[in-house]
Amino acid sequence: MIYDLRSDTVTKPTPEMRQAMAEAEVGDDVYGEDPTVHELETLGAELVGQEAALFVPSGTMGNQVAILTHTHRGDEIIAESNAHIVYYEVGGCAVLSGVQLRTIPGRNGYMEPTAIEEAIRGADVHFPESRLLCLENTHNRSGGTVVSPEAMERMIQAAHGKGLRVHLDGARIFNAAAALGVKADKLTRSCDSVMFCLSKGLAAPVGSLLAGSAEFIVRARKYRKMLGGGMRQAGILAAAGIIALQKMIGRLGEDHHNAAALAQGIAGINGLSVDLSSVQTNMVVFDISGLRTTMESFLNQLAEAGVLAGPVGSSKVRMVTHKDISATDIPIVIQIINKISTRTIIG
Repeated sequence: MIYDLRSDTVTKPTPEMRQAMAEAEVGDDVYGEDPTVHELETLGAELVGQEAALFVPSGTMGNQVAILTHTHRGDEIIAESNAHIVYYEVGGCAVLSGVQLRTIPGRNGYMEPTAIEEAIRGADVHFPESRLLCLENTHNRSGGTVVSPEAMERMIQAAHGKGLRVHLDGARIFNAAAALGVKADKLTRSCDSVMFCLSKGLAAPVGSLLAGSAEFIVRARKYRKMLGGGMRQAGILAAAGIIALQKMIGRLGEDHHNAAALAQGIAGINGLSVDLSSVQTNMVVFDISGLRTTMESFLNQLAEAGVLAGPVGSSKVRMVTHKDISATDIPIVIQIINKISTRTIIG
């Protein structure tokens, strides 16, 4: 048995998704003729309180299309220093949009409104134009932490008050909403654009949605085509996305419960440490610096025992719960971690 906790991207589509994909009504989406894609985009836009949406192959493409659509070459965008857009998108902002990143230190995805306002450039011939604020909820590098609706609104208003647009990297926005006990649109409706993934905790095999105003999506569609994201009979993929939005959002709390149980178990193992306050959704990050081992060796020993995980820097391990990890799997995973840690503890 393999317990794959590297990411919720490893989820397999459900039987209902596979059936829907097999039976999907399709057309050429580049021509705007795929009815299943239309249905997915309409449903997705409604869920995040936006006028329209665009089906894209990946979350990274969705974020980069948004930046292309909002900005001009030579502009500056503001983002939290540990944001996914900063860390994990291959410098796409510079390469594709020709924009400069200005980063602000934050805490668990939250940036102080005063810090946002201070980062916005004034009128000066030497300065780039501050054009866009990028937010992230949940916050990946903080361990899946959430930003409340009130905190979101404070950051958004700081940007809007200075004439900037706001894009939300909401790859796991439904996890954030589930953790906060609110509907997703309470977190997203004030944003000018929102990207969210279908292929993580929602378990669709491929795809994300970029949502915004109808006019924004018309322009974004052209940039999607430019980046090679114009898909043809994409309804086969969109059909799984519809099931993801209709059937999988309501079960995300199970993943959060399993992550909390996993974190509690790891916290009780000698040599390991975990910040339980950061375990707010489906991610658990724990520190192995109390063990006499390297990251490579620790992960290899886990893998040999059937548990797959990923590194966060040189001393922290990340595990992500999802629909293919059950509540009964958690004690087994904890037992395996404990066994490996016990024989490598510093003594």
